[in-house]
Amino acid sequence: MKLTTRSLIAALAMAGSISVLAQTMKAADVHPPGYPTVVAVESMGKKLDAATNGRIKFQMFPGSVLGGEKEMIEQTQVGAIQILRTSLGPVGPVVPEVNVFNMPFVFRNIAHMRAVIDGPIGQELLDKISASPAKMIGLAWMDGGSRSLYTKKPVRKPEDLKGQKIRMMGNPLFVDTMNAMGGNGISMGYGEVFTALQTGVLDGAENNPPSLYTANHFKTGAKYYTQTNHLIIPEILVMSKVSWDKLSAADKALVKKTAREAQIEQRALWDKAVAEYTAKLKSEGVEFIEMDNKPFYDATAPVRAKYGVQFSDLMNRIAAVK
Repeated sequence: MKLTTRSLIAALAMAGSISVLAQTMKAADVHPPGYPTVVAVESMGKKLDAATNGRIKFQMFPGSVLGGEKEMIEQTQVGAIQILRTSLGPVGPVVPEVNVFNMPFVFRNIAHMRAVIDGPIGQELLDKISASPAKMIGLAWMDGGSRSLYTKKPVRKPEDLKGQKIRMMGNPLFVDTMNAMGGNGISMGYGEVFTALQTGVLDGAENNPPSLYTANHFKTGAKYYTQTNHLIIPEILVMSKVSWDKLSAADKALVKKTAREAQIEQRALWDKAVAEYTAKLKSEGVEFIEMDNKPFYDATAPVRAKYGVQFSDLMNRIAAVK
């Protein structure tokens, strides 16, 4: 019996000896072209292309062209998207342990967060995602920045937030965090914030410097950026388990290696973006306020107690990381 090249490849692939040839993987992100996470994943795709002589390629779909994060997670679960950068929010319902990173002041600073995700705890949580019913393989972590307050009046202590309506992401944990910090937490979609700040429906919001600048929120009179760093939430790079299971052991190792390199590359790109946007905001008259954030940390202890009770061991281990 004469075996054609195609049937031989198919037989070998079924036996798990090699990956299916010429595989173009769809990679997706809600962030726009040129954003640090998008650039790092594109770079990962180029490395895989070079290492496999064009056998594995990425086709990048940035800017929410394949839907919002919820829709893209669903597509990743069925194998319609192969590589996805997503925030942790939508992953939490399936892998509750990742919610520990959503807690206020669970990280002392960005260096502490990076030490945690680069070490054993970060790998454990990636493995938990891979082993969960989520049908996604946890590949690497990405920086999502450190979130601080921006308001129309200067804030230096919790008392300064009294009566101020501050936009928070739509999660009771985040609203409770702002209420504990002294303000009035308002859950609102990101796209509505500019008008709400302009019309006085909101007195402020919280985010990282690149977001404050690119969303033009500083143009609404929110000219005080108080560096509370109350939320430092990493993001995640995952692969569809359906697609992962089709890879050979060698290709799996290569994907993990290039994903880890993307994690480090994105970090450098992120730091550069934060520095550039901070300089732009300062040139637009935004005042960056540095203060002792311990009063805010102390004020949010009840929030960590309420939401972190099931993660107490993990939170202790995170706190112990130097």
